[in-house]
Amino acid sequence: MDTTVVGLRPDPVSSYTTSTDVTDGLNRRQAEEAFAKVRSADRPPTADTSSRITVELAGEALKSSLEIRGRRKSHKLTVASDLKNHLAPFFDDRALSEITPDDVERYIRVKSKTLAMKTIRNHVNTLHSIFEIGVRKSWCASNPVKVADRPQIKKSETRIRFLDQPQLDTLIAGTFPDDVFGTIESTLYLTAAMTGLRQGELLGLRWRDVDFTARRVRVVSPYVRGEFDETKSIDSSRSVPMASHVGQALSDLRDRSHYSAPGDLVFCHPETGHPLDRSKLTRRFAKALAANELPKVTFHELRHTFGTRMAAAGVPIRTIQQWMGHADMKTTQIYAHYSPTDNEADTIDAAFS
Repeated sequence: MDTTVVGLRPDPVSSYTTSTDVTDGLNRRQAEEAFAKVRSADRPPTADTSSRITVELAGEALKSSLEIRGRRKSHKLTVASDLKNHLAPFFDDRALSEITPDDVERYIRVKSKTLAMKTIRNHVNTLHSIFEIGVRKSWCASNPVKVADRPQIKKSETRIRFLDQPQLDTLIAGTFPDDVFGTIESTLYLTAAMTGLRQGELLGLRWRDVDFTARRVRVVSPYVRGEFDETKSIDSSRSVPMASHVGQALSDLRDRSHYSAPGDLVFCHPETGHPLDRSKLTRRFAKALAANELPKVTFHELRHTFGTRMAAAGVPIRTIQQWMGHADMKTTQIYAHYSPTDNEADTIDAAFS
């Protein structure tokens, strides 16, 4: 018998089916679960929820924040790496609210056994940002990184490593493996040492950025962590004088390269035209040093060769700062000890005579 009351519509809630065979849309149970998730996402975290927010979860919030703020890909990848490989495994499932300054200092002590202090300091900076997110979202009451003792990097301004002129000459004149990469190594190392460009700036250099007429090399779009990025700072976007030796080597490279159009990369893979692999370049550079019995330096320290040679030649520190793209003059001051002096030693001799 039909029990429907004339003039009344069926109750929309009671008319939902609870059958698990429904394939079109959500059944009542699924709809209620979905609605509960939406409601909980909009609520501020309670004391109970906050107690479950770990470094890993707060780190995901930091990554989202960096994405929204349009941070560079290289920075976002660094934060993701710090979180995945170091911070999250170390602090595990501990809630942010449970982590103390002593725990932060313990992290520093443990990691100092295997990592460079500069790397650990970068980790701590990432951890600081994670806790700042936590404080803003009420996941923790304070930021323990602020009061923890942070690692200090002792910089000895007289102990920077670099290749001197005879050592650089030996490297450039050395023999390289008989393969496609070996055809560009000499020019790459020479350009690095005589322009002071960073590795990413060299890998992103295009032929249109090399001005043979004005004898300048322009730094426009470095290749960092798999993408062409903006320069490191405002001062990093610059042009550097191109010595005749470098100009000739680059001209020869362009003549024999299959990729010599204005938009092509100067130091590309000789067979594909694609950017060089940074890790492979680092290994090749280390092998070149070993093959020529030269001191162990990093590829980056070829910049120190440029900086020290320019200072020794009497180039003003401010000019060196501009050429090397340092945002802070303090960074350039490490080369001040290599600048010539005006008869200072003679002055001391005269004073004690």
